[in-house]
Amino acid sequence: MQNTTRRPCACFALLWATVPLCVQADTTGSAGGPPIAVSRPLAAAASATLLAAKPDADLPKGRNALFGDDDPVKETEEPLKETAEPVKETEGAANRDALFGDEALLKPTADAASGSAPSRTAGFKGFVDNVMAYTYPQPAHWSEMMTRFDLSAQGSLSSNVKWKLGARIDYDAVYSVTDFYPQAVENNQRFNVLLRENYLDIGAGDWDFRVGRQHVIWGEMVGLLFGDVVSAKDLRHFVLPEFDILRIPQWAVRAEYFKDDLHAELLWIPVASYDNIGKPGAEFYNYTLVPYPTATFRNEKFPTRNLSNTNYGMRLSMLRDGWDVAAFAYSSMSVAPTFYREIVPGPVPTVVYQARHDRIDQFGSTVAKDFGSVVFKAEAVYTNGLNVQVANATDPDGVVSQNTLLWVLGLDFTQFTDTRINVQLFQTHFFDHNPDTLTSPNESGYSLLLNHKFGDKVEAQALWVASLNRTCFARLHSAAACP
Repeated sequence: MQNTTRRPCACFALLWATVPLCVQADTTGSAGGPPIAVSRPLAAAASATLLAAKPDADLPKGRNALFGDDDPVKETEEPLKETAEPVKETEGAANRDALFGDEALLKPTADAASGSAPSRTAGFKGFVDNVMAYTYPQPAHWSEMMTRFDLSAQGSLSSNVKWKLGARIDYDAVYSVTDFYPQAVENNQRFNVLLRENYLDIGAGDWDFRVGRQHVIWGEMVGLLFGDVVSAKDLRHFVLPEFDILRIPQWAVRAEYFKDDLHAELLWIPVASYDNIGKPGAEFYNYTLVPYPTATFRNEKFPTRNLSNTNYGMRLSMLRDGWDVAAFAYSSMSVAPTFYREIVPGPVPTVVYQARHDRIDQFGSTVAKDFGSVVFKAEAVYTNGLNVQVANATDPDGVVSQNTLLWVLGLDFTQFTDTRINVQLFQTHFFDHNPDTLTSPNESGYSLLLNHKFGDKVEAQALWVASLNRTCFARLHSAAACP
């Protein structure tokens, strides 16, 4: 496919409607589950701004629910305190349900009070939402008319065995009512049926086992996915959707051990999911620097399914004196692709790109501490074996290997009534930096998040993310689209 690089300057986005769907067959249980409200301006340049309004039932009940970096708080749980520690998610968690908070439908309060056996009836929940976006100035065009329908069910087979099934349907009418995008983009983004989390949970004393398609969330920062090394992501709308929509579950086997303040996790992914980057010509496909007027993109090359291409890792976390500290090691076929390049000689040379996934090893740590009205967070991830694009046209494949260290520091301020402020500073350092790469030796940036509640029914949120090295901020994993 031929593709001419173009960049929209800005977008307006409107959350048209969000309707929660929630049913439970057992009327003694709690089937409540907040919908995911999504709105976004689709901006591809130096910053991104996010505005959202939610009904009263969906207002965040704690810091994690507010910033969308964890599962929503359930109606059967007590609301988190304003100054709740981020580590409270794991403190005192006796099993996976308490830690991840995704089993509200399986824990009716009546059963818990009486000590009776848990109900085996299934609980259903879901949402329908619509997002509209218009890109300007020239060429001005509608860039999104997305409607999403999400439905999931949870139940239990016994007191120690539980299950979850989920799926989502996405339909973007912009590809039906306009002809702005290439046919390949229309085929890729008009209509999608997506499997969400589909797994079986088995509890055995201090051990919990989860088998199936699931989210594995290791990062803790607000609005950024730097430490979230396991999750694949749907990047066809950049990083602006809610994380629950953006993340792609992995087919995995996970074993977790809980003992006092210690949490250990072992992970094996035999069939990996990878970032969905869309097709050339899509709104946010600026992954490569095209040195000539046009470029040809071959089909993405995914790793073959064999034992040597499986992903595996472990994570340990501990709570000491209010400090929640975790460390992890993870070896994988990178979820994010690297674009290999071939230049075909001719009167007008042709550039041929192909997205491939290489083996990388990652070692990281996360830290969180509550200092009253201020919450401190930090992450660091060292990556070995990362391939990075180079601008040198004489390089045979257009990539070089670069080891990187990414760190991010963040502060949450909660002392203001009905207002949350988050500030973050991040940087990626390239060891033995190759001057032919499209990056600086130190790629730095910052983010600012503001959230305010206007009464009981309206909430506004704005997220600003920018680079300190350049005037455009492309992919979080690459500066390829920035000069």
